[in-house]
Amino acid sequence: MPVPLPIEDYAPIGNGRSAALIDPHGAIPWLCLPEFDSPAVFAGLLGDRRHGYWSLSPTSVQPLPVTHRAYRSGGLVLDEVWELPEGTLQVTEFMPASGAERPAQVIRIARCLRGRVSVTSRVLIAPDYGRTHSALRELTGPDGVRRFAAEHQGAVLWLDGPAHRSRRRGAAASEVVLAEGQQAAYALTWQKVGDPVPPVPDTGQALADTLREWADWSARVTYTGSYRDAVLGSAAVLGSLIHRPTGAVIAAPTTSLPERIGGERNWDYRYAWLRDSALTIRELLRAGRFVEQARAWRTWLVDTIGGPTTARIMYRLDGSGGLTETVLDHLPGYEGSRPVRIGNGAADQLQLDVFGYVADALLAAEDAGLQPDPAADALLFGLAELVITTAHKPDRGIWEIRGPERHFTHSKIMAWVTIDRTVRLLERRPDHDRATLARLRAVAAHFHSTVLAQGYDEEHNTFTQSYGGRELDTSLLLLPQTGFLPPDDKRVVGTIEAVQRELATYDGLVLRYRTQQNADANVDGLAGEEGAFFACSFWLVSALALIGRTGEARDRMDALLALRNDVGILAEEYDPAAGRQLGNTPQGLSHLALVNAAVALGMPSAPTLPSPRAGAVASF
Repeated sequence: MPVPLPIEDYAPIGNGRSAALIDPHGAIPWLCLPEFDSPAVFAGLLGDRRHGYWSLSPTSVQPLPVTHRAYRSGGLVLDEVWELPEGTLQVTEFMPASGAERPAQVIRIARCLRGRVSVTSRVLIAPDYGRTHSALRELTGPDGVRRFAAEHQGAVLWLDGPAHRSRRRGAAASEVVLAEGQQAAYALTWQKVGDPVPPVPDTGQALADTLREWADWSARVTYTGSYRDAVLGSAAVLGSLIHRPTGAVIAAPTTSLPERIGGERNWDYRYAWLRDSALTIRELLRAGRFVEQARAWRTWLVDTIGGPTTARIMYRLDGSGGLTETVLDHLPGYEGSRPVRIGNGAADQLQLDVFGYVADALLAAEDAGLQPDPAADALLFGLAELVITTAHKPDRGIWEIRGPERHFTHSKIMAWVTIDRTVRLLERRPDHDRATLARLRAVAAHFHSTVLAQGYDEEHNTFTQSYGGRELDTSLLLLPQTGFLPPDDKRVVGTIEAVQRELATYDGLVLRYRTQQNADANVDGLAGEEGAFFACSFWLVSALALIGRTGEARDRMDALLALRNDVGILAEEYDPAAGRQLGNTPQGLSHLALVNAAVALGMPSAPTLPSPRAGAVASF
């Protein structure tokens, strides 16, 4: 079996309904249709070509790497260029992004820019994560146009473009020769059996509409700081993760890309976490004019959660909770990293922090101009009451540990945030109940004093991962952004310095917490170590900026940006020793943390503080 390409080699295209990953040889080894959380029709990324792929590239015995690739400005329309002795080929890849109901479709336009180039398309449709193959069959429509279709369990995939001929084991291929100025367009479209047959797409119009949609999106970004290009790129990624039909926001469009090659830390991120979605909305609001996206998310939130007593930490895109975690034994996993999981067992965990992020995003949305909504108020008040009744319990925390529950300090701080933001929103309502507000303020004060008494290690001047412990956790870097304490408070500064000292790797990237090979020794209950988290590393940039160490923060920011791939994409983690990205990609949390850091570097900070003694903090 061929060795898969590094995770950072893949470039996503997406349209707010689904996404595909494209490698530097012009192959798509990952695509779920019709939605992000639907079964994959191409799953070669987690196995090999037998599990589904679609390649489009110059005709060659061996795959040819692109000479250059780049996104059209401000969006996820990808241009790939092959410079060959006989000519130049450009392939433009995109998923049509126009209208609320985005088509479940991939379009690829091959164009010869110079000379003459032979172009080959090879496809193996392998529904249900590669468990089976669906051969293409030729059909002729009433207009005489030849089309190709593959059917599987109530769905039809239409492949339009140059004629494909059947090959072995369900595969099909086509070859065309293009002269300068000529082009060939290909489209793969999903259709539910019984629905009207989709027309042959007008690929030129679809491209124009998609480029206009992405231009409108990027025009919403008002951030004008020195990292504008990076923010525009990350905003595009975040926009592609917003499920346009519902307003839900997924964490990433992939599953089971490993956090350690060959390890068991492989998770399905194709769902809507309340925490990640709230953070995405908040960072988009900080970066630009995204009130409409906040409104859609708030509507999804209210419709999905229903009553607060039934609130979960994550949902499927349709708002259901069918997230039972199962293992796909037929897939060998990326570079042999097993198990390959679908669903997510963390869905039923108690994670107290998520409601604080929801409350904070709702406040940020109103601050940005979103009008109040009585249903959202009722939901928020109910979530606050839920937090009041559960805050005394241990939980699984922001990192969704699979080990024993603990009283995580970050969770308790975010419980305070839930009450604080609820109070601040209710104070704006002319009919607020004074007695209720007084009670909530008292609860917030109690939460605050409890965290200071039990989550702070006075001897070492740092907040700790959990009550009564000595371990550190990078979620504590978010402390200066919560308003729990001022950024220049010595306890905040001490915590940031401690995290730098204990959790920064030798080159300045930051771990979530310390891990070891022995599962019993790890707080998360999992065996093996993991890479450094991009989000945590950007959080350190933000924290340093907020306490006035902007020079150090900028140095770290610049070094982190250099770790993106050639088209600006970040996965979840980075392995400094191997020099490669790890985990699901593109990772929303990484990109929203990038935006957070860029905005923080442009904000007024605390008075400049002296750096620790030389050598005390790992740096780039």
